[in-house]
Amino acid sequence: MSQPKSAAIIAGAGLGNRLGAKLPKALLQIEGISLVERAFTSLSPVVDEIVITAPEGFADEFRKIVGDSAKVITGGVLRSDSVKLALDALSPSIEYVLVHDAARGLATTDLASRVLSELKGGEMAVVPALAVVDTIKEVDSSGYVRNTPDRSALRAIQTPQGFSVSVLKRAHEASEDATDDAALVEALGVKVKTIPGEAKAMKVTNPEDVALAVSLLNPESKELRVGFGTDAHAFSSDSSRELWLGGILWPGEVGVDGHSDGDVAAHAICDALFAAANIGDLGSNFGTSDPKYKDASGETLLKETLQRITSAGFSITNVSVQIVCNRPKIGSRRSEMISALSSALNGVSISVSATSTDGLGFTGEGKGIAAVATALLSKRN
Repeated sequence: MSQPKSAAIIAGAGLGNRLGAKLPKALLQIEGISLVERAFTSLSPVVDEIVITAPEGFADEFRKIVGDSAKVITGGVLRSDSVKLALDALSPSIEYVLVHDAARGLATTDLASRVLSELKGGEMAVVPALAVVDTIKEVDSSGYVRNTPDRSALRAIQTPQGFSVSVLKRAHEASEDATDDAALVEALGVKVKTIPGEAKAMKVTNPEDVALAVSLLNPESKELRVGFGTDAHAFSSDSSRELWLGGILWPGEVGVDGHSDGDVAAHAICDALFAAANIGDLGSNFGTSDPKYKDASGETLLKETLQRITSAGFSITNVSVQIVCNRPKIGSRRSEMISALSSALNGVSISVSATSTDGLGFTGEGKGIAAVATALLSKRN
């Protein structure tokens, strides 16, 4: 396996006092999904590894959400302290790092991808930015207007912010705390490039921001549909049969029998997407009687499923799949699976989890693998 080159740091050590919540801000749920999980899910398809900073005493709660797919550490008192600790926790081979606020958990995978693409193209520091639409005034300590800057040159800066790892480490060594990492890099004299941000990358800070986040997730002009899908395959008696699961190959593991590659995670997702769109199921769309799908990969079926539901007027809002098996162990490669499945569906948000059945049923007896999936689709009215 190649050495990781890109990473993301999710700053989630803030307590969220302004929200008035009794738990850290990163654990606040928006429509049943915590901000830190949303941030983790959007970044996973883009980078090779993720480090998450948690408030003291809450690291285990964060680990329950991301499992072994991210490294969770206890953050510092200041944001810059947390980022320094996370930088030290990165693999030595990392060249590019995205620093993202868990409070901006709605930011999309596309935004992170565009930031990373600029870094790979040679930029040392990249930040998403939105034009300022309100008139901004500088006010003195007594509340009197001191100055009115020209708003045409002003930008509201968001995260994820991207940096060359060497530059960001140097910036943190040379400076104290700042409101964002780009400010520390600017102090070194390094040019910071801006790219277009997005409305969804808003920061959840105050109670009214929660309502805004919900409205961004559920535009009134869209009809939402939910679908449920399952799939199961028995392990093959052919020891040379490859195991494909979650869109990736598992070397050294015996595969499962099936007309296609037997990827139960991909198949369950396809089934859920068809159900949500009400255009049949896995069998009616990719039947075993059709030689076209003989040995077809999970990636191929996912891409064709996407094409069919798109033609029916739907777009994917979110997908979640849970794999049920004794082997292989999913945790260490979950981020790879998220990346592969998301890529096959054109970068949509995907959650992957795993469980066993404590020795019950055919999966518990080690005879095969099963998966269940849910899909949320939207259709414009």
